[in-house]
Amino acid sequence: MSNTKKVWLITGASSGFGKALAEAVIALGDSVAITARRQERLQAIAQGHEDNVLPLALDMTDADSREQAVADTLARFGRIDVLANVAGSGSMGAVEEFSEAELRNQFELNFFATAEMTRAVLPQMRQQGSGNILTVSSVAGLAAIPGCGPYSASKFAIESWTEALAVEAAPLGIHVTLVEPGSFRTGFAGDVNVRPAQRLDTYSHVTGPIENFLENSAGKEIGDPVKAAAVIIAVANSDKAPTRLVLGPDAYGLWDQTIAKRIEDINAWRERGMETSFDGVEIKPIGG
Repeated sequence: MSNTKKVWLITGASSGFGKALAEAVIALGDSVAITARRQERLQAIAQGHEDNVLPLALDMTDADSREQAVADTLARFGRIDVLANVAGSGSMGAVEEFSEAELRNQFELNFFATAEMTRAVLPQMRQQGSGNILTVSSVAGLAAIPGCGPYSASKFAIESWTEALAVEAAPLGIHVTLVEPGSFRTGFAGDVNVRPAQRLDTYSHVTGPIENFLENSAGKEIGDPVKAAAVIIAVANSDKAPTRLVLGPDAYGLWDQTIAKRIEDINAWRERGMETSFDGVEIKPIGG
């Protein structure tokens, strides 16, 4: 476990997980660039810690803004040891209800902007031969949640992209971890989730229960962001950072249920699926 002071770059630091993580990092005495669209919220977090906290206005969907945030962090602190990709958005509705534009908007922040922010930091981490990348996904990136299909899809996408990166970056001294929370009191539930402009009564039996669940649980979720931030920091300081960090007993419960059903579903047709290769060929694992 490393106790060396680190330099962090945290996106989405004005609220929720990002704010909890930023405040925990500041309390440790690490240096940190905290970013969000609304800089006034960041100024309040940085107050009294101006020597080691750099508030930066950042539009994650804008390439120039991302590059400037990385450049400003390096200019101020000289390095970036930990990138925490926290910024993201949610959506609720049946998959057929979302227009192409609405679906693309969901992916723009949760996948493309997060991937590009990571790529913006990677050259510096490769040069220094070390670093940690922590990307906040969701248990919805492990288990698709009906009524939140576009959100789950964007999280599934960043999950697979990040898992590939974790293998590719490991020999370079860079640790990559997906953070997969369940329900936490971050302000995520309720009206902040985007709804599609088109609503279809056909799907109300699916979308209604999940919308009611999230709205009724807002502010009463079982997860404590402060405790989550402590575990995330422990991962960043660990010599054996996991590729996946699931947070919350509800998330573990959903994952256990999902993987059991997935195995059952796959095995039901395993014999027929195994019979689709040419006779007599040598079976080799995918990827060599």
